Amino acid sequence: MSLERAKEHLKKYQMENRIQLFDVSSATVELAAQALGCEGKRIAKTLSFRLEEGCILIVAAGDAKIDNVKYKAAFHTKAKMLAFDEVEQEIGHAVGGVCPFGRKEGVTVYLDESLKRFETVFPACGTDNSAIELTIPELERCSESSGWVDVCKGWETIE
Repeated sequence: MSLERAKEHLKKYQMENRIQLFDVSSATVELAAQALGCEGKRIAKTLSFRLEEGCILIVAAGDAKIDNVKYKAAFHTKAKMLAFDEVEQEIGHAVGGVCPFGRKEGVTVYLDESLKRFETVFPACGTDNSAIELTIPELERCSESSGWVDVCKGWETIE
């Protein structure tokens, strides 16, 4: 069901045929990187948070971590991730497959600056064994994001 919603969403952009399904789990950054044969930092993980006015998703590089000071500056509140058992109900995708595609109405998406250093990244597609490779402009378009934020740390090291 979640894969179907993501696929239906991506169909608007003629991207649904680019979804990759794996015989192994891609539920974590490490597992997704193994399934795809790429570096973990290129996995576009999607993190879910609660704000007073609803839920948001932040898509960030696999090696990035939320910086509480930056998050509070951007959203004017403390970072409060959704609990494991709230994610599917609030977002429309279960943990391990959370993505910005086919999410529930009213869930706002932001893209973190940590992604901009890559030509392509790999977000999930609604299940714990799926992904799609997208360029950054494709991710911007297909995620229907509300814009870029700088709320992560740990990725800024020189490569």
